[in-house]
Amino acid sequence: MMKLSKFEFNPILSPNPENDWENLVVCNPGIFYENGVFYMLYRAAGNDKKHVIRFGLATSRDGFHFSRTSANPVLGPSVNGEDGGCIEDPRIVKFDDYYYVTYAFRSYPPGQYWTFRHDEVATKDFGKNAPAFLRENLANTGLAMTKDFHTWMRLGRLTDSNLDDRDVIIFPEKINGRFAMIHRPKEWVGKKYGTKYPAIWLRYSDDLLTWTGKSKLLLSGVEGSWEEKVGGSTPPMKTERGWLMLYHGVEDEGRGYYRVGAAVLDLNDPMKVLGRTREPILEPEFDYETVGIYNGCVFPTGSVIIKDTLFVYYGAADRCIGVATADVNELMDSILGQ
Repeated sequence: MMKLSKFEFNPILSPNPENDWENLVVCNPGIFYENGVFYMLYRAAGNDKKHVIRFGLATSRDGFHFSRTSANPVLGPSVNGEDGGCIEDPRIVKFDDYYYVTYAFRSYPPGQYWTFRHDEVATKDFGKNAPAFLRENLANTGLAMTKDFHTWMRLGRLTDSNLDDRDVIIFPEKINGRFAMIHRPKEWVGKKYGTKYPAIWLRYSDDLLTWTGKSKLLLSGVEGSWEEKVGGSTPPMKTERGWLMLYHGVEDEGRGYYRVGAAVLDLNDPMKVLGRTREPILEPEFDYETVGIYNGCVFPTGSVIIKDTLFVYYGAADRCIGVATADVNELMDSILGQ
């Protein structure tokens, strides 16, 4: 299986000791390319006990060398809103004149989660009758829109509050006149759902903020492999031969390595998987990927195709950002077995 080629001068963006809101973590960037400019909306956090997470902005002309546009965050948790604890892992699409960004959020900061047991976060006592979202500090997904990545409108929640539903990604254009979205509700496992581990689901809607239609299981993991638990990574990219969808896989339910696979979905019916990698196309190898906040993690959240080159931007060890590239035609040939 073909693998992506990592930039020799990775990481391309690292924590900035001059800014206390990003002096510990800079990772998991959303990417959008337009008019010769790469816009990178990145996840950032400082070395505070609560571990408040915000977004910073950087830009580039070549896709490899990025400069921060501001010494301050461009978006952070709301003061009194439901996303008052943290915002993280942006994915960017554009409709009309607006960029729409899906992001995971919590009602209050998660704490330094790497010091807890896996998948545990800080909680507060709101009483036994409090909604699960508050009681368990669940990660939900919200939607925001902007024209310039500086002035924002928060549109609200996209997911059910009682589910840990992250990796929510909107397709960059309508399919048969409807919006399409992939998501990964962590609690949807077991015989009832047809998957042993958290998986990728697909649903449609006529409105970007109202996703009430039934979800269908799109892609599940493979037990005993590098991808037992899977989740969406970057917005699917349209090619002549299908939607190229990158996803991440985790080898077990503990603190396993995060690797990256790819699938090709039918353009008119994304439930039809035309091809899928059986080996990872990106995995942790170097020190900046294997040693950090989460050891052994490559986690893409942004990708673009420019001419025939695929650029994939990923968080490395939950601490810094790397980029990897590939000839998109060769990658599609590899996935589709041609």
